[in-house]
Amino acid sequence: MSDPAALYESLREEAAEVLVGNERLIEGLTVAALSGGHVLLEGVPGVAKTTAASLFARASGLEYARVQMTPDLLPADITGTRVYRQDTGSFEFTEGPVFANVVVADEINRATPKTQSALLESMQEEQVTVDGETRTLPSPFLVIATQNPIEMEGVFALPEAQRDRFQQKLVVDVPGRDDERAMLDRFDENPELNADDVDPVVTPAELLACKEVVGDVHVAPRVKEYVIDLVDATRAHDAVEHGASPRATVTFLDAAKARAAVRGRGYVIPDDLKALAESVLAHRLVLDTDAGLRGIDPTAIVAEAVAGVEPPATGTDPDADGADPPRTAGSSPPVEVEGDGAGVGYSGSDDA
Repeated sequence: MSDPAALYESLREEAAEVLVGNERLIEGLTVAALSGGHVLLEGVPGVAKTTAASLFARASGLEYARVQMTPDLLPADITGTRVYRQDTGSFEFTEGPVFANVVVADEINRATPKTQSALLESMQEEQVTVDGETRTLPSPFLVIATQNPIEMEGVFALPEAQRDRFQQKLVVDVPGRDDERAMLDRFDENPELNADDVDPVVTPAELLACKEVVGDVHVAPRVKEYVIDLVDATRAHDAVEHGASPRATVTFLDAAKARAAVRGRGYVIPDDLKALAESVLAHRLVLDTDAGLRGIDPTAIVAEAVAGVEPPATGTDPDADGADPPRTAGSSPPVEVEGDGAGVGYSGSDDA
């Protein structure tokens, strides 16, 4: 399987055997996995953050490791350490949970900053250095961290450098009434239902093949300009002290290419960027001290940027830079439209 859209559909259907609703969450995790990103899941207790991460890992056939983050956890508990073997009279390196394909850092804000920082090198460079020796992590590699936004005691807020390593922050909400009723019916019929009931529907090799397809997704020059315009709009807001980094700009485009691919397109449209703007940019913004008093939060700033920046309505034809975009099966080339840009430069805009 080398079709990202088919891969996502397989993962979504298999996860739905246990997870009710939250298709957006599975799509976000798929986008991250196909674009080399990492995900921060935020939500109150009991909304299936850890379950969703486990379901995704199992359905994708990836090796999965879960770390319960606590204040007494040490960096070596994550990266691994050298252990003395009495029978051989030598030290032997024992790999930590970070050497899995999918690492779930549960309640990451309960760990101390020192321990949180143990993930920095692995998230950016897919490697860890222990005792001066650098070891490569398996590929694909994905960190999924969860945090509870209502806890105020015994927690350590993620520093800006750590937040910037996460491609997306996905907020997991309490389910709607219909979804919660469906959940009750499902668990009433099968009280033992859990992540173990999910079967692998893709292989790591197939995921890597789809990742290569994502790398070939076409981005028109004016769409790239739109990426920069959106990021600049958040930086220029008068309530923002520190805006999104250049790393955010790059990962924003990478995520948009993956979203286009899982939606069956071989080219990025502005709607991809609109749909991802909040999850990619909001958690990176550092606001000034008066922003809270004025009732301003990062999500509102990103929404203001999306509403205020005009998407490219013309000039997005791939012929503009000399080549047709690679297209996945069933997709059609972009067609420029006339008018006020309601179709964001293409016939039939993608739902954001």
